[in-house]
Amino acid sequence: MRLVADRIHYAYRPGRDVLSDVSLTLDEGRVLFVLGANGSGKTTLLDCLAGVRTPHTGRVTMDGTRLSELKPRNRAGRIGVVPQVHEPVFSYTVGEAVLMGRAPHLGLFSHPGKDDWAAVARALEAVGIAELRTRPYTQISGGERQLVLIARGLVQGAGCLLMDEPAAHLDPHHQHDILHVVRQLASEGYSFVVTSHHPNNALLYANGVVFLADGASIVAGPPDTAIDEGNLRAAYGMDFEIVRGVDGARAVIPRISPQPGAS
Repeated sequence: MRLVADRIHYAYRPGRDVLSDVSLTLDEGRVLFVLGANGSGKTTLLDCLAGVRTPHTGRVTMDGTRLSELKPRNRAGRIGVVPQVHEPVFSYTVGEAVLMGRAPHLGLFSHPGKDDWAAVARALEAVGIAELRTRPYTQISGGERQLVLIARGLVQGAGCLLMDEPAAHLDPHHQHDILHVVRQLASEGYSFVVTSHHPNNALLYANGVVFLADGASIVAGPPDTAIDEGNLRAAYGMDFEIVRGVDGARAVIPRISPQPGAS
């Protein structure tokens, strides 16, 4: 499986590009982080990668076929979307919320069967929350909801999952629970595009990084080389420094100027 965006442009209003000449490649079993400030075009890029929006120029392809040429049902069977926030209208159980991912595989008047529920059980087991199957989806934590949405993507049959800021609003423990599951699934052949405000999570969990600034990609590459002080400054408009731990691990911290009179 290969998802490719080739020099795509997108604008909500003529003459004002939200995305400009953005390219990326996602191969099977890879985790690609898209980093950038608010308003840099990250969510619009995910919409284009999902086929929800069609670029005005350039193209997005899955294994060489334009997403716009795939029927919605076929596209949904290959690409899943994990939103940042999902508030259900009804109090479904966790199992029922995951089961909704089987919709592309069911006919208009057909009902879920034994195989569909077996797929739900496997997906919940894969993300480590099998014990939550009968819990109301409205009564679980934000981190657990993210795992439910990943499981929903798995039962959808999607080999590629697009995640919009999955670590937003989560404490460090739950951030790393989610991203550990992402890396584990990637080792089994699933692929992920993850938008994020957290360069340190990209250093820990990504195979590749794309930086966006004002809708344009300013660099793409492995996290160890792409995440440097110059690219961080260009993406976020402030200075950072990169420090190393005793084990060689790198971390990004803001560079704060000394206060006047400080010793």
